[in-house]
Amino acid sequence: MQRINIGCGSTPTPGWLNIDNSLTVRLSNRRLVLRALTILGVAGRAQLEFARSVAENKTRVIWGNAVRRIPVPDQSVSVIYTSHMLEHLDRTEARRFLAEAHRVLAGGGILRIAVPDLRKHARRYVEETKDADAFVASTLLAVEKPRGVIERLRYVFVGPRHHHWMYDADSLIRLVASAGFRDAIEIPAGSTTIPDPGDLDLYQRQEESLYIEARRS
Repeated sequence: MQRINIGCGSTPTPGWLNIDNSLTVRLSNRRLVLRALTILGVAGRAQLEFARSVAENKTRVIWGNAVRRIPVPDQSVSVIYTSHMLEHLDRTEARRFLAEAHRVLAGGGILRIAVPDLRKHARRYVEETKDADAFVASTLLAVEKPRGVIERLRYVFVGPRHHHWMYDADSLIRLVASAGFRDAIEIPAGSTTIPDPGDLDLYQRQEESLYIEARRS
């Protein structure tokens, strides 16, 4: 049984199968192309380093689009973890991803999701900043369109960074339950129901995140 981190970005989990749909992963073996993109300012040095680590197989990272198909067989996975990926999907895409997660998880397998907590953002706005512009900007639901050739190339290379939806714990639990998962609960940072989570970061972006875990029926 595999354990997989979907949408790992530049923080793959050692010992797990890590899946990401970024062009950085797809071009990881084309170093001259990546170097040229870095010189042009389209890709950053961090992306270049990540591509190098993927090419050198320092951690198991493969390219995959988890909305279309998670590239593993049915019921072959014991744990799925995804952090700050779901909010980048629209509602239809989110349901398709959860259907794929349900397909590949074995019975009793665990799904762990971390997303930005809308309730934290709203509470910070109401109780602290009281700044509407700062609140809207913090949600990333509205971002500036790319302008200029380099910005547009960067948008194609890196992909959209804005959010399509945001959740609090209750709304995310409802969504996960509607996809056929059971026992969906909010989990405090640092806690998990995953047996022996290994190097999984249980505190990832805890200052802004909520975490839920659920099981496949």
